Amino acid sequence: MTEPLYYVDRSDILDGRLAAVRSAMRDLAAFVEAREPRLLAYNFYVDESDRTMTLVAVHPDTASLEFHMELGGPRFRAFAELIRMRSIDVYGRPSPAAVDRLRQKAEMLGGGVVTVHARQAGFSRPDPPRRGTE
Repeated sequence: MTEPLYYVDRSDILDGRLAAVRSAMRDLAAFVEAREPRLLAYNFYVDESDRTMTLVAVHPDTASLEFHMELGGPRFRAFAELIRMRSIDVYGRPSPAAVDRLRQKAEMLGGGVVTVHARQAGFSRPDPPRRGTE
């Protein structure tokens, strides 16, 4: 059974670029939603200080992450003048090709560190029970 991948990246928003970051986030999220039906979740966040952008994505498997990197690669460049990537964390088992693409993305966006975390215990429920049916 393939395991899902949980992807989290964090970036510093450059001074004076918050409005442009928010616009770029909306554009990229709409692009991804329309073209990547296998992606389970794809959400951007800005912290309360308006200085840090975080992206949280859930891929059903490494093939989904690889497809996302191929499809979105050219669109990620739009962020190069808006942010400086701090980190990419992937929880699960991405392929070596996916990790290589993530490192390229991090370098392009400011040189953030890519860290892969291997699951040690736990489970995922693709369709959790609804309240009152447990």
